[in-house]
Amino acid sequence: MKKYVLLSTFLCLSFLAFSQSTTLLDFNENRLQKQKTAMTILGTWAIGNIAAGSILASRQEGEAKYFNQMNAGWNAFNLVIAGFGYYGVMRADAAALDMYGSIQEQYKIQKILLFNAGLDVGYMLGGAYLIERSKNTTDNPERLKGFGKSIILQGGFLFAFDLITYFTLAADNDQLQFLLNSDGVGISWKF
Repeated sequence: MKKYVLLSTFLCLSFLAFSQSTTLLDFNENRLQKQKTAMTILGTWAIGNIAAGSILASRQEGEAKYFNQMNAGWNAFNLVIAGFGYYGVMRADAAALDMYGSIQEQYKIQKILLFNAGLDVGYMLGGAYLIERSKNTTDNPERLKGFGKSIILQGGFLFAFDLITYFTLAADNDQLQFLLNSDGVGISWKF
């Protein structure tokens, strides 16, 4: 009886493990789709900020004008990044990557996102510095304060964007590990 229970348990676990498995091609296509979605989100944020910032800056004065100017200017750069990122994803061939290349690509993008999240914290600190500096200057303090608030907003968005994108991609690391183990390198069972 114990043999049948163990055999049944083993077969059920094997079925669950293999029913959730995917091919390396599926994994790479999924990663590229997630990257494309991320670049679409970044591009949409950028276009919205450029449009709103340009319109509002032309209609406002003082701190609000500078806030909107910076939003538009900052997001011109974001739009370029999103465009190049989207173009790169569209040109990528999911079938061209072997296991090693897939691992490299998966972890390369994750490292870039974490590095960018660190830069985003720096942007927010820089924005806070500009706001603080605006309190001690007579040389257009409204500009410093408006720019500072915008940089904090943009840095905060990018921080959230980079971390969410990182965690979305990192959620598939176990799947990559399973593919690696099922590719003849070894098999491991986690309980």
